Amino acid sequence: MKAARRSGFTLVEVMIVVAIIGLLATLATPAFMKVRKQSQGRRIMSDIRKMDAAIDQWALEYGKMDGDLVLTNEVALYLKTPWNSRDPLQNAYVIGRVGTNQIRIANTTKEALAGVGLDWGSY
Repeated sequence: MKAARRSGFTLVEVMIVVAIIGLLATLATPAFMKVRKQSQGRRIMSDIRKMDAAIDQWALEYGKMDGDLVLTNEVALYLKTPWNSRDPLQNAYVIGRVGTNQIRIANTTKEALAGVGLDWGSY
């Protein structure tokens, strides 16, 4: 009587596949984290540009001059989305006065997203 041949994977073959998957995951994780940080940074830049433009519109309509206080509850009416006092990393935006540096990104946010190729500009 001839022995029946069993088809399937050996333990060694399964272990090799698991090792390859682990290696690929290890290589992909840093790239994924960088892309995630870039995405967060781009969202922060988009949000802060919208808020900066809203401050400009508000200041123009109400005749505010450089150096006047920014009233965020009034400025919020110029945005289509709610006024966010914090960025996605939960750091507060720095609200200055009308004019130069009227809104800025917190230094802790800039440090957390350093090294991902974002240009913060004047913010």
